[in-house]
Amino acid sequence: MDIAFWSAKKQAAAIAKGKIGCLELLDHYLARVETHNPGLNAVVFKDADAARKRAKAADKMRAKGDIWGPLHGVPMTIKESFDIVGMPTTWGLPELKDNYPRKNALAVDRLNAAGVTLYGKTNVPLMLSDWQSFNAVYGTTNNPWDLTRGPGGSSGGSAAALAAGLSGIEAGSDIGASIRNPAHYCGVYGHKPTYGICPPRGQALPGRVSASDISVIGPMARSADDLAIALDAMAGPDEIDAMGLRLKLPKPAKKKLKDYKVGLMLTDPNAEVDKSVQDLLLALADFLRQEGATVDETARPDIDTDEAMRVYINLLRSATSGRQTAEQFAENQALAAKLDPKDDGYGARMLRAMTMPHKDWLAVNERRYQMRLKWVEFFHDYDLLLCPTATTAAFKHNQKGERYERMIKVNGKNQPTTDQLFWAGYSGVFHLPSTVAPIGLTKEGLPVGVQIVGPHYGDRTCIAFAGMIEQGYYRFVPPPAYA
Repeated sequence: MDIAFWSAKKQAAAIAKGKIGCLELLDHYLARVETHNPGLNAVVFKDADAARKRAKAADKMRAKGDIWGPLHGVPMTIKESFDIVGMPTTWGLPELKDNYPRKNALAVDRLNAAGVTLYGKTNVPLMLSDWQSFNAVYGTTNNPWDLTRGPGGSSGGSAAALAAGLSGIEAGSDIGASIRNPAHYCGVYGHKPTYGICPPRGQALPGRVSASDISVIGPMARSADDLAIALDAMAGPDEIDAMGLRLKLPKPAKKKLKDYKVGLMLTDPNAEVDKSVQDLLLALADFLRQEGATVDETARPDIDTDEAMRVYINLLRSATSGRQTAEQFAENQALAAKLDPKDDGYGARMLRAMTMPHKDWLAVNERRYQMRLKWVEFFHDYDLLLCPTATTAAFKHNQKGERYERMIKVNGKNQPTTDQLFWAGYSGVFHLPSTVAPIGLTKEGLPVGVQIVGPHYGDRTCIAFAGMIEQGYYRFVPPPAYA
């Protein structure tokens, strides 16, 4: 396999042993970008000069026996929404095309401390609000498994770059499956951490420093080991909390698949899952049982999934409501006031949530915390819950109209793309960690990933379980056109 597809851990080991140089590996990736990126449009900005300068310094340090960290010399790209000195942060907004931040995001500084060579940024949808990645600043990113399809979003460029061998490791953000969805669509690994363990400072629109509800940042990679390494680099309290708080994520209590007891969820009325995805989840379940694991297809937390979906949409769209201008807010208030009280469609839910009084938000948040306790009870009896990441594999490009107006085919029937939010919020709104790991290809040759949901602060268990699947069942496979 081309070294570009090696895990970051393996690349760093080769560098440490002197088998390849940091600059040599960086130039290999830059050459692949020149060859493959024009058809993908995954990497949308490069600072090759600064990267080569850092790679040369990394080579000099290695020659002295001084290794910066576990990712020493590994070339990296990162989601466009992270601030990096010398690179613009636009979130796909044309008015921000010249927004060059003066400081790095905290996660960027931490990844640099782990030794990476950051050389570029990867594409996103406008305002990070789609499961496709296109905007007026940088255009459309394609899926390396099928250029007529999207790579997912909002960390779509990140997943496409990893899958095509254009980057050694990546990082994204996730409020609506924005790490998990593109990992699933592109056949790579992604981890949505427990809420709050990875400070997002510097991954925000200009002038904003407070963390948004539900939203997290986390690693993306081509192996489970790499997720663990990058999570260690990114996690830990920000300066404002670090004087009194420490993060100590528990190690997995179980070492072998046969020791695990997991729930398996294949579909839900809120977001019917295509048979092509369900079949691969069932095949995984068969493997797990053969290995001695207990797999229960009826196990669920004792919460109503319809209510869980309503709670999520209310809190999700409240969390993003601050992006409205005063004029937009007033207009949406007027539209919400005219809604039929019986209208429970996504558009109506969104309008109500975007204009929700704080008193109503507090009531919804209270229901969330009551449901969180039900998840705690579930994890008393089960180690993990396995479920879909999305209702289908990657779908064809569709940029017409509003996202909630667009349809995808699920089991031969049209389904609003926004129904997939259920699989994002079922764990995300309750602040739980989840890892997506590839588990196979559909008959059309498109990747499918399983979502591995764990208890609060159970991040290492989610990632370790993904690693066991990787070692014994299925691992990252490069798209044929890029191998």
